Amino acid sequence: MLSGFNHLTLAVTDLNRSVRFYHDLLQLQLDATWDNGAYLSLPGLWLCLSLDPLRPTAPAAEYTHYAFTADASSFTAMVERLRAAKVQEWRDNRSEGASFYFLDPDGHKLEVHVGDMASRLQACRAKPYAGMKFYP
Repeated sequence: MLSGFNHLTLAVTDLNRSVRFYHDLLQLQLDATWDNGAYLSLPGLWLCLSLDPLRPTAPAAEYTHYAFTADASSFTAMVERLRAAKVQEWRDNRSEGASFYFLDPDGHKLEVHVGDMASRLQACRAKPYAGMKFYP
């Protein structure tokens, strides 16, 4: 039986650049580094960066992305910091809660979002997606 989400591994083409991005810019805790990788963390997240110089850096055309939680009180400052760092935005916010969609240096699609599953479901109950069903 599954008991939770264990870790997320992202292939990166320049380990030092990615460590700076995730640690310095996004402020994840840096826990360990080695020649071909790094471990970073946030409460509830273990992120592994794994060096893969052959990884294409063009963002995927599909919607798969990784979202980080931000407090409403710090969201604007986070977005300003990301824009000052000239991150590439890949989508406008179309959902409940404040969101900022951007790319990491290797084209991984990321999001900073204010809200959680409960707030999303509350918004969906008020205005459901086409064909949406809710379960206890």
